[in-house]
Amino acid sequence: MTGLAGARAVVAWVPDFPVLAYGAADGVPVAVVYRDAVVACSASARAAGVRRRMRVRTALARCPGLRVVERDLAAEIRRFEPVIRRVEETVLPALEVIRPGLIAAPARGPSRYWGGEQQLQVRLVDAVAELGLPAQVGVAGSTFVAALAARRGRGVIVPAGADAAWLSPYPVGVLGVPRLTELLPQLGIWTVGAFAGLPAGRVAERLGVDGVAAHRIARGEVSRPVTVQVAGEDYAVGREFEPAEARVEPLVFVAVELADELHARLAGAGVVCARVEVVVERADGRSLTRLFRHEGRLSSRAVAERLRGVLGAWSEAGVLDVPGGEPGVRRLVLRPEALAPDTGRQQAFAGERDTPVEVERAAARVQAVLGHRAVARITETGGRGPADRIRFVPVGDLDEGPHRGDGPWLGSLPAPHPATVYPVRRAARLTGADSTPIGVSGRMELSAEPAFLAIDGRRTAGVTGWAGPWPLLELWWGRDGGRRIARMQVTTDDGHAWLLLVDRSRWWVEAHYG
Repeated sequence: MTGLAGARAVVAWVPDFPVLAYGAADGVPVAVVYRDAVVACSASARAAGVRRRMRVRTALARCPGLRVVERDLAAEIRRFEPVIRRVEETVLPALEVIRPGLIAAPARGPSRYWGGEQQLQVRLVDAVAELGLPAQVGVAGSTFVAALAARRGRGVIVPAGADAAWLSPYPVGVLGVPRLTELLPQLGIWTVGAFAGLPAGRVAERLGVDGVAAHRIARGEVSRPVTVQVAGEDYAVGREFEPAEARVEPLVFVAVELADELHARLAGAGVVCARVEVVVERADGRSLTRLFRHEGRLSSRAVAERLRGVLGAWSEAGVLDVPGGEPGVRRLVLRPEALAPDTGRQQAFAGERDTPVEVERAAARVQAVLGHRAVARITETGGRGPADRIRFVPVGDLDEGPHRGDGPWLGSLPAPHPATVYPVRRAARLTGADSTPIGVSGRMELSAEPAFLAIDGRRTAGVTGWAGPWPLLELWWGRDGGRRIARMQVTTDDGHAWLLLVDRSRWWVEAHYG
């Protein structure tokens, strides 16, 4: 929960709500999937080895009797709406819906009203239990930590000012930044506490905007992007209905148009939003509101899905009707909140334009057959080695990794770049005329003149020329003082040119020049 220092957040979580929303019977293994990956599963499915983010094929192999259900976010929101209304009416007058099954709110005011944070937790659990659903509640200094506390179990309260210490033993993957999850363990940084101990300036230099945001969370600071000093009201979009519209489908159609219009306005101003408030004005002048939050960015598609769900739920519950009067909705408004500068993310396969809708649809069809990662776009990143300079991002996903920096990458290889970069480097052996392995000294001097190069899977070839070696110091912040490597370019008598790397006296082939 963004806010000033000393603010507190409370999060209520209904475990496995996507599964519960589909009315799965007790004991039946169920997995809710989206884009060929498991997003939620029942307890019996977990007991059989099914896990979140697992591919459907793998999940079925582990649990042959698994019932697979395609996710319908609008339906989940519609089924979660009674929980939201119950909590609003009995415990929390104002809350944010992070996603179906997870809500958040400021804790300070409600906890004072109910006599303390522990009493607030009890009230929330009881309110959800009245609808026949289980709930776990966490309280902490931020929404992120409170959500983790809720997942740990019932009644977890992180003391004020203790967020960083409480997060410290967690693995870095809990921060939810895929690129950091891959990169930090390679640097010898396995826990959130170790990441928090890095100098903030170095993190900003090397890990970019996403790294800085994750570092602030790891240090227990309130996670807040740089605020744009403009009111969200300036970008609000709305539609008037005359006469009042009582049918859901026309409302949903207009809501989708409004979501696209809202994001076009934000894009034109160079900003994004993390929260969207939906305001529905009935024919009698009474307004219904719902605030949706997203830990990241709300796309127009995400806004439209949430609108479809909440409008359907309100229609089924009859709250859109006016007793004894004209039924329906007079006005629909979308108001963005938590505006922040748009740092930009490339969504196209190439160039600066967005991927055409036709291409997205074709890619989605291929992904449905071959898997989500079967179609990817290339994004350029910063790095010194040839394999570090690009990243493959599945089409349809946001690129959550760090982007190329503007400054120089000291130690990187200049053009010409290799034609083939191996995803897994190949073992090699570089020897002198007497077949003695060649080493590289701390002064970057070869122990002998290269004569032969043997690469795993190829015959030994004679060396006709070489350039280097060039040193590179990596992992300089690690406990062991870093790791020194060196690269060389080598040509052989069979007409090939190779990029070699020596690491701890072992030679490897990184790339082939053609």
